[in-house]
Amino acid sequence: MDNRIIKSISPSENFFLLAGPCVIEGEKMALDIAESIVETTSRLGIPYAFKGSYRKANRSRIDSFTGIGDIEALRILKKVNETFGCPVVTDIHSAAEAEMAAEFVDILQIPAFLCRQTDLLVAAAATGKTVNIKKGQFLSPESMQFAIQKVRDAGNSDVAITERGVSFGYQDLIVDFRGIPQMQSFGCPVILDATHSLQQPNQAAGVTGGRPDLIETIARAGIATGVDGLFLETHPEPSKAKSDGANMLPLDQLPSLLEKLCAIRAAIR
Repeated sequence: MDNRIIKSISPSENFFLLAGPCVIEGEKMALDIAESIVETTSRLGIPYAFKGSYRKANRSRIDSFTGIGDIEALRILKKVNETFGCPVVTDIHSAAEAEMAAEFVDILQIPAFLCRQTDLLVAAAATGKTVNIKKGQFLSPESMQFAIQKVRDAGNSDVAITERGVSFGYQDLIVDFRGIPQMQSFGCPVILDATHSLQQPNQAAGVTGGRPDLIETIARAGIATGVDGLFLETHPEPSKAKSDGANMLPLDQLPSLLEKLCAIRAAIR
């Protein structure tokens, strides 16, 4: 698959998967995770793109880990692509970063809190790469049509939306599955983020919490609802992850989860 990875996948086929660590912590870690996921997705016939942030810009505390260096992390993402032949996806945080990241990755992801930033969306679109827009926790499904249109009006029709929950009070999120078909009506693939949807943000300690015990529940519901793709973050040892460990799936649990999800997908087809 080329850089138009998302749009090239037919909704009638298996769901596709965007998965990997929250942030690139090092080359070996990234390659080990990618190798494990590629083995499983190849066996199950799941189109796969490796996800890893080269930098975490949205942190509650100034002393939180943000990354190993932009270019070093981007080079690792490129090596994952070259080693395993899978597309790679990363977040960008400003218009100036779009062109830089596009030299190394196939899919540019717009963080949820930035999904209304016109200059960021236009800059991502101008690279010609696939653009995956995460829906803001503060937006209705219907509102995402305008973010999509900004990318299309900038000359790029290869765009997808990712649902990642809606703010529920100060420290929780909920997923409204009615939004999946609503957003699919805009004519682009819809992805469900099964890990960030379970975040418990704004904790008193300044470290985001989560409910990883419910990842399978959310993922199963999403596939049953008919999402086109699934997004999740995974790590060999979430308790030791440098970012978002509280809501990541242990890597060794991913194969059995994907097997169950494939069975659900086959049943609804």
